[in-house]
Amino acid sequence: MNQQRAYELTKLINQYNHEYYVLDAPSVSDAIYDSLMNELIAIEEKNPELKLPNSPTTRVGGIALDKFEKFEHTTPMLSLANARDVGDLRDFDTRIKKMVSDVTYFAELKIDGLAVTLHYANGNLIRGATRGDGVVGEDITENLKTIRTIPLVIDEQRPLEVRGEVYMAKPVFAELNVARKEEGVALFANPRNAAAGSLRQLDSKIAAKRKLTMLSYAFVNALELELDTQSASLERLSALGFNVNPTSLTCETIDDVIAFVNHWEPKRDDLPYEIDGVVIKVNELNVHQEIGSTAKSPRWAIAYKYPAAEVTTKLEDIIFTVGRTGMITPNAVLTPALVAGTTVSRATLHNEDYITSKDIRIGDEVIIRKAGDIIPEVVAPIETLRKENSLPFEMIKNCPECKGELTRPNGEVDHYCLNTDCPAKIIASLIHFASRNAMNIDGLGEKIVAQLVDAGLLVNIPDIYSLTAEQLLPLERMADKKVQKLLDAIIASKNQPLDKLLFGLGIRHVGAKVASTIAKEFKTMEKIEQLKAHELIDVPEIGEKIAISLVEYFANTKNKDLIQKLKDFGLKMEVSDQSVVANNLTFSNKTVVLTGSLSMPRNEIKKMLEDAGAKVTSSVSKKTDYLIAGEAAGSKLAKAESLGIAVLSEDEFINLIND
Repeated sequence: MNQQRAYELTKLINQYNHEYYVLDAPSVSDAIYDSLMNELIAIEEKNPELKLPNSPTTRVGGIALDKFEKFEHTTPMLSLANARDVGDLRDFDTRIKKMVSDVTYFAELKIDGLAVTLHYANGNLIRGATRGDGVVGEDITENLKTIRTIPLVIDEQRPLEVRGEVYMAKPVFAELNVARKEEGVALFANPRNAAAGSLRQLDSKIAAKRKLTMLSYAFVNALELELDTQSASLERLSALGFNVNPTSLTCETIDDVIAFVNHWEPKRDDLPYEIDGVVIKVNELNVHQEIGSTAKSPRWAIAYKYPAAEVTTKLEDIIFTVGRTGMITPNAVLTPALVAGTTVSRATLHNEDYITSKDIRIGDEVIIRKAGDIIPEVVAPIETLRKENSLPFEMIKNCPECKGELTRPNGEVDHYCLNTDCPAKIIASLIHFASRNAMNIDGLGEKIVAQLVDAGLLVNIPDIYSLTAEQLLPLERMADKKVQKLLDAIIASKNQPLDKLLFGLGIRHVGAKVASTIAKEFKTMEKIEQLKAHELIDVPEIGEKIAISLVEYFANTKNKDLIQKLKDFGLKMEVSDQSVVANNLTFSNKTVVLTGSLSMPRNEIKKMLEDAGAKVTSSVSKKTDYLIAGEAAGSKLAKAESLGIAVLSEDEFINLIND
């Protein structure tokens, strides 16, 4: 009896879920739905063996993981090249038509969420993963099972891989932030961040409460399913129970695509989800392989990015923050305004010169936008609305935290607090030291650092390595598991390589790249501490400012004591043999220049070259050995050819570096 009832309830509730979440046409009341769900939960609790693979109770979560396992994609999840204007779309059309003449396009709204992939076997969802770096993602199967627009069982026995975008709807995001505000916890910056944070919860019950949605947009193996177009793929996805975007459109010409793009731009704020553009794909799937892909992006698709939305609001005040090097940053306090789906109440004003050059004043009505749809910035004041009694901006003279006198070095735009005991500098330096690109101490974020400083447990960087469970456990929100995880991360950080430690010290002008260069060149902290400015300047890409900053840092007795304490705690103070990458004979001691549009990020290519023993410079000269040229390479390519310098395509470079 229970077995038959469990089957009936599973089938019925899944039908109601599909009606509510996918079709947006519920056929029963919430009370009836809840009653049926509670009945099924009770049956499964008494008889766990009766729980079916597609049981809707899976949607409430329940499995808590210690960590996410890595998942290697069988087919890489490539990113898309961007189009910023109509001209870029027409260029895309021209490139496509040179390769295949008779094609149509398929236009889809570009949801601002997280790309995921789903694997099905024998009709069951068996695995789900994040995009990650495109090659390796994270297995988040249990969290994806809680999303009600993802079918757990489908009517297709062949192996399937389905890709889509997980997002948080605007109303859900608003509700979540209201609840978080009431709880006194940090608000999410925007729906995308909220969705990302939800998908990466180790406890699937938390993910289940976040009411995420997924829109599916592709089969990886569409041709094997006898599907010949992208439009047919979406129809098949819908027929199998997946949620697809009904706004998508087949376009006969690029002019139809442009009309679609223009139609949705003014309507983007009216949508229940965030979009940042339109994805355009060649509709005919059988020509995708012929058109091909770069190492990073398919050539048969492009993403048109909408420009950042601009709105006006009032600049209520200008406040100042102190960074790890003592740099003072002015920030605008704004009357809260909705910009590209996010409520913005603060924006950076960069420095004194930025404010005075634009004549931005407290009390002004200002234009704000999100640079790249991410970072809020003040574009300009609306001077015609300025009040007569407004006063020009004046830079503060003293540190807002310690009240120490500020200084502005000659030739620089920023002001600095030079007080080594400034509490704001101490907190910022600790946060930087623990950050992912430095010592990577997971769990030692901004709030925890501030809490430990307030408790008197952290005064400087070496104090991190003196922390004990006895000190941490009495503090608020410091449970056993959290404390142990933090202490484990602190111990693990002792194995970070020398360049990470050097970067983590927060020496002015020494970024991650410079730290890596110095560590490779001089090998030990002892040698670096004793360097003279002229020795540093002799190193390529180490200028006078960097050299002076390093020498001054290590001349300070407090800093010398700090380094000694870190040595005593067992941190790595030299480059180990394991961290030295063997030189690639092709590029060892060669000078290389990059130019044009490359599919891989330039910083990645530079790192590959430097690890292979090459020197990467910005200009072509007689000393240049190789030019790596991407699309739209210009004057550098012409100069290299005139000088007889070897020119490599990106693919040729990859082949050589791998050899």
